[in-house]
Amino acid sequence: MFTTRKAYVPVVGPFDPCPPLRIKTYETPPQLYMGFQPYGLPQFSPAEALKHGTLWPALYAPYTNPYESPGQGAAKGGKRE
Repeated sequence: MFTTRKAYVPVVGPFDPCPPLRIKTYETPPQLYMGFQPYGLPQFSPAEALKHGTLWPALYAPYTNPYESPGQGAAKGGKRE
């Protein structure tokens, strides 16, 4: 399955002062996978484009927190809007 979240295993040294994270993740932007922007892409409405930060849904990639459980929401358990 395609995802913009990638993972890697960092090197763990014997003298690291903190417990290591065994798997680290990062996100790649969707424009990396689009060679040239094709003509006729669907567009958000102006209000939605301001909310999402892009005019084109194909280039919209919300940040997903890898350390948050799926039903948890924002930091205090509520949904952030």
